[in-house]
Amino acid sequence: MIGGALRQTGRLFALAVEVARAIFRRPFQFREFVEQFWFIAGVTILPAALVAIPFGAVIALQVGSLTQQLGAQSFTGGASVLAVVQQASPLIVALLIAGAAGSAICADLGSRTIREELDAMEVMGVSPVQRLVVPRVLATMGVAVLLNGLVSVVGIVGGYAFNVFLQGGTPGAYLSSFSALAQLSDLYISELKALVFGFIAGVVAAYRGLNPRGGPKGVGDAVNQSVVITFLLLFFVNMVMTGVYLQLVPPKGG
Repeated sequence: MIGGALRQTGRLFALAVEVARAIFRRPFQFREFVEQFWFIAGVTILPAALVAIPFGAVIALQVGSLTQQLGAQSFTGGASVLAVVQQASPLIVALLIAGAAGSAICADLGSRTIREELDAMEVMGVSPVQRLVVPRVLATMGVAVLLNGLVSVVGIVGGYAFNVFLQGGTPGAYLSSFSALAQLSDLYISELKALVFGFIAGVVAAYRGLNPRGGPKGVGDAVNQSVVITFLLLFFVNMVMTGVYLQLVPPKGG
């Protein structure tokens, strides 16, 4: 059991390294990249925007309630925005990329695998990783970075509206506390998280799609496994990146 898990982990890591190397090889499959980028963006933009609104609202309401109890209402805006930008936005993007785009990538590659299309490509001297996996992974990374900005903006606007209209906050205090606590590195770590999460989601989906078991039923099982594995990895990596960031980057004014 443990040996099998270690072998699977090693193969997944080996695929990630191979994908990272193949990104810089020619020829680059630009058309495949554009098609995948458009597809992933199409299935994730609207859900991401809709999910960001309640996320921003819940964070604003919870933070606003806490700051009122502590007598620190003037910091509601800054705390809410930092929570949305640093934590909520990258995770929302990652979960949607893994759930919507990752499952589609895994199902597509899995169906090609059981039809032996990938074996035929290898016989013809075409690398399936460079031809199919790399464009999909780059597409997930690109969409994740751009989608992270959209989710951050929508979440901040939603939190602002709920704080001002439902909790009696003032627009000036909300914005001034944000400028007092936030710094540019908060946006950088948010985008870096989105980039890394997109890479992880794409690689895990591709790995499970390239290694299905048991025919068509195995493809369905691989899709479910890819989503679960991606979720677990994303939360772990998010914890590590957040801890490293908080240790290396001092808070504003600290």
